[in-house]
Amino acid sequence: MKILLGISGASGAIYGVRAGAALLAAGVELHLLVTKIAWEIIAAELPEGPPPPSASARKRWIARLMSAPPGMCRLHPEDDFRIPFASGSNPPDAVVIAPCSMGMLGRIACGVSTSVLERCADVALKERKPLVLVPRETPLSCIHLENMLSLSRAGADILPACPGFYHRPASVLDLVDFVVSRILSRVGVGAALYPGWGEAAEEEEERKTRRAEPAGRLRRDR
Repeated sequence: MKILLGISGASGAIYGVRAGAALLAAGVELHLLVTKIAWEIIAAELPEGPPPPSASARKRWIARLMSAPPGMCRLHPEDDFRIPFASGSNPPDAVVIAPCSMGMLGRIACGVSTSVLERCADVALKERKPLVLVPRETPLSCIHLENMLSLSRAGADILPACPGFYHRPASVLDLVDFVVSRILSRVGVGAALYPGWGEAAEEEEERKTRRAEPAGRLRRDR
């Protein structure tokens, strides 16, 4: 399965990094596109600091962020329209943009491909391939909402970075991975990071039962 993961210039770069790590762990063929502003946001938001300047060093650097060898993911130049997936003759199996800035979302909604990543999203829509957009913005203006509605009608999945809490998160990464788990399910990768609604309660009950059983047997033995 070939998946293109785009990281655009919105706060929340960790969503893209964690999504990449999860997709690689699931065994997909991962292709990466990182916008110029996204590199700056990664440097500002993640503790690893600024990425190296050269393309080859950046490939190794971001692979380490995703806990993978460099050869497991392919980092494409942001400005090269000759890359795979920029043509309908070679569409990916799915495109994920996490996070997706409101500017990029608006341009995709209007069919304006000013960048390679926008063009690849356009290809996914026209070829009826899954397109998952993870906007991280609040509050939303009516322009944002109308653009999201247009994309939803065109076949895209709008998956806001809005984590749930029923899995009882204990860290920021737990909140991030909740969203990542939903991303994986939308592209057909069966590797949920957390149990679904209702499953968590069942697992907790099973744990309580297992903990109670030895004590019960001990009382009966006495």
